[in-house]
Amino acid sequence: MPSALALGTHSIAVNGIEQHYHASGTGPYCIVHSGGPGIEASYLRLPLLEENLTMVYLDPIGTGSSGRLATHPQGYSVDCFSEQLLAFIDAAGIADPYLLGHSHGAFVVLDAAVKRPADVAGLILYAGAAYTGGDFMAAAGTEIASFVSRHAGTEEAAAVERAWASIPVIRTDDAYTAALRALLPAYLSDFRRWPDILETLQRRLQATLLVGDGQAFDVRDRLAALPVPALVVAGNDDFILGPRHAALLADLLPQARLRIFDQSGHFAHIEEARAFAEAVLRFTGDPGHALPGV
Repeated sequence: MPSALALGTHSIAVNGIEQHYHASGTGPYCIVHSGGPGIEASYLRLPLLEENLTMVYLDPIGTGSSGRLATHPQGYSVDCFSEQLLAFIDAAGIADPYLLGHSHGAFVVLDAAVKRPADVAGLILYAGAAYTGGDFMAAAGTEIASFVSRHAGTEEAAAVERAWASIPVIRTDDAYTAALRALLPAYLSDFRRWPDILETLQRRLQATLLVGDGQAFDVRDRLAALPVPALVVAGNDDFILGPRHAALLADLLPQARLRIFDQSGHFAHIEEARAFAEAVLRFTGDPGHALPGV
């Protein structure tokens, strides 16, 4: 094991910024980048994967216990996060890790692989996309309106509607955290089926308001030449980064397999934890071979 990557919770200096991480498990390395942007890593712990992989959970810079850019809260672009991720791989001395990114984190790990494909064993692109321009946010807004209509009269629907409307004018970390907590029912396949999960997520989620470069993420024209095996996964009921985005990613990547979880929203690793873990472990066990059912 590289000396910088002893199991447990640590921080190392990367690009002049303290990079906080937690390493747990045994086996090949898999570096995990959480979403947001601005959400620390604790919601994305994957204990079922730790039985076969050494999972390295990063608090993305600007979040959790990691350091901040000098320009904080400005400057947190996908490019900035992916450069930090690649610098962490170098600083920690990890050879050929798998990269698992969730939501915004999927953009980050995909961008890192595009930049340095030879240094990546494989990608797990979880609730990601190749492109977020065009009608991306409008389509998400339409799905939020549909959620509110389906659950009209409930506290959850009213809270989701208020929180979605507040996003453009949020200016503080506390307000951002409160809005994301209120939105969580819409991110689950059926919040009524998972009351304990919803309560735990709402209690634990901590977010930092980060600002990127204002550019839409778009790597569509760079994926056909990406020689990295990829597992593209999404929940069937994910309102913002669901099957449509996953299918396009899988179609553009030359070595991709696609897995849609029928009873999940944005959090398949919680809503269908065992099936999610099995799909990832089958992929990391043989990333170059397309297995039936995955």
